[in-house]
Amino acid sequence: QLQLVESGGGLVPPGGSLRLSCAASGFTFSSYFMSWYRQAPGKERELVAGITSDGGGTHYADSVKGRFTISRDNDENTVYLQMNSLKPEDTAVYYCKRDQRSRWWGPTSGYWGQGTQVTVSS
Repeated sequence: QLQLVESGGGLVPPGGSLRLSCAASGFTFSSYFMSWYRQAPGKERELVAGITSDGGGTHYADSVKGRFTISRDNDENTVYLQMNSLKPEDTAVYYCKRDQRSRWWGPTSGYWGQGTQVTVSS
């Protein structure tokens, strides 16, 4: 029943912006911490950003801090990742993940979407 469906990926030039969406269903979305991860070819999956259940707390990887913003709309069961000032090194498949009710899971735990491809290239 649980589903996480990412969308919004695509091809953008360096310096461009993109907003990813993750539509959640099959659970009480507002009760769970949510995260965005990404995985580039040949690299391990890494945390990009996380957000608490009420949206009041966020954290970001140093590599995206100041450029990316995670947010959520609990009425729409959707978590977003606004990506600005994109760099080629941001190229990866981006995954939405459900964490726990009041804590974070690590990179190998949780419930994952299928991912959406983000390619930053001129």
